[in-house]
Amino acid sequence: MSAALDETDTFSFGPSRLAALGSLAARYGQSENSVAAGGRVQTIAAGHYTVSGLSRQVRLGDFVAHKSETGVHLGEVVRVEQELVYICPIEPGEPIGIHDTVIRKGAFRVAPDESWCGRAINALGEPIDGGAPLSHGPVARSIANSAPPSMTRRRVEEGFRTGVRAIDLFSPLCLGQRLGIFAGSGIGKSTLLSMLARAEAFDRVVIALVGERGREVREFIEDTLGEDMRKTVAVVATSDESPMLRKMAPMTAVTIAEHFRDQGENVLLIVDSVTRFAHAIREVATASGEPPIARGYPASVFTELPRLLERAGPGIEGAGTITAIISILVDGDNHNDPIADSTRGILDGHIVMERSLAEEGRYPPINPLSSVSRLARKAWTPDQEKLVARLKALIHRYEETRDLRLIGGYRPGSDPDLDMAIRQVPVIYETLKQSPGERPSFDAFTDLANALKAAAANGGAIARG
Repeated sequence: MSAALDETDTFSFGPSRLAALGSLAARYGQSENSVAAGGRVQTIAAGHYTVSGLSRQVRLGDFVAHKSETGVHLGEVVRVEQELVYICPIEPGEPIGIHDTVIRKGAFRVAPDESWCGRAINALGEPIDGGAPLSHGPVARSIANSAPPSMTRRRVEEGFRTGVRAIDLFSPLCLGQRLGIFAGSGIGKSTLLSMLARAEAFDRVVIALVGERGREVREFIEDTLGEDMRKTVAVVATSDESPMLRKMAPMTAVTIAEHFRDQGENVLLIVDSVTRFAHAIREVATASGEPPIARGYPASVFTELPRLLERAGPGIEGAGTITAIISILVDGDNHNDPIADSTRGILDGHIVMERSLAEEGRYPPINPLSSVSRLARKAWTPDQEKLVARLKALIHRYEETRDLRLIGGYRPGSDPDLDMAIRQVPVIYETLKQSPGERPSFDAFTDLANALKAAAANGGAIARG
């Protein structure tokens, strides 16, 4: 145990290790040479505190153990100066006193295990569902791992069915793809994510709920996921938790997904939402004195986003895949805010959900013209690709003439393409509607073909001009 607790070692976090750290910190507190072994708290401010005696021992991103009057608490190194180290505490409201002992512990690690499926855990890898303590796997992984080298990764080749008709028709996905769900608040983003979590193509599902309302966590896990929770690991950091825990939650989730991917399994990773991850980074960076560069966001946000998202995707040859569905909460429905714009350039496609469509009662409110999958051609057959291009042309023609038709400025029969759009686009829109309780679609193209045939047989009764 003494070797495992050496101050320069990396560590996994758990109740037994916490007790051991408490014992170690107590011994340091009674020692005359505690500053040589670790460091001492020098100043305390809102959001961070500084420590002397650790500048030559730590690196950015290292974790430290801080001994206070209430026990041992964790913190992360966010800034290193010649004489002082800036520490951001992991736990909110941690009691910190001048000259408290601080010990370097290195990179934070978790040891995922198959038994974690069906469990809800926090960003530190501890159970929060009231169940038994977690079993730990044989390999401890740093939550700050790098992505596999680009030339060693498998190519993305195989498409899969999500069961959501609007996506399977217009923005199909492939195993190992990274897709963004762009939506404002209250449009149905989390509902769409729960529908995607039911896809049958995956062996495991890992969900990171970042900055969610505390009252909604149980509803999402018990009601929305239901039986699908058996193959799911949920990593939760609610909105009232510290920015450090909200920052760590997606990193812990990706690390768990990497564990299953390296076992050869196909993993679905859902992060809801990466915007709140960016907000947490902003809070931590601002507390450490980093200046903002783009609408209040510091440069570290735009460094951490690609580091997190690039870890998803196909593994090396012989490994499985991580298919990432990332939700982006667009501030004020502005799809060009800095986080949305930066994330869109990293991902392999984006689904756009619009408030106006939700107000019309079209759920999921996906705009098929604005949504793009960069790997769609690997999932479509050549005939399907031609059909989708034709469908998009009809939808575009229908929408651009909406005002003209509403004022009675169009005479039927003068434009055959527009006449076809008027007959068929409302049927397409009706087919794309899908509720969370509805069975997943087995073949979206067949569903659409049957709907169009039924409308034609009924003389276009379903269609509305």
